Amino acid sequence: MSIASEAHRTNITTLGPLVLPLSEQLRFLATVVLRRVFRAGVKAYLPDFTAALDHFCIHAGGRSVLEELERSLKLSVWHMEPSWMTHVLPE
Repeated sequence: MSIASEAHRTNITTLGPLVLPLSEQLRFLATVVLRRVFRAGVKAYLPDFTAALDHFCIHAGGRSVLEELERSLKLSVWHMEPSWMTHVLPE
């Protein structure tokens, strides 16, 4: 799971500046500045990727991968449906 988590972090970090609206980028930047420069106890801001993307196709690496990505990205059931449809449950 740690390898998948690191790959996820790298991909999000790379894609964020390319696809996120300026408002989401500025919110993220503000929390980074508050946390690193001013040492404020502000919780890190997770950008809302649903503001930039209509559809998500997440690798169906297994139930735990899908559940963790759904939780960490705060995606709705609607956003996750295509990924869950490709996930084959064991018989």
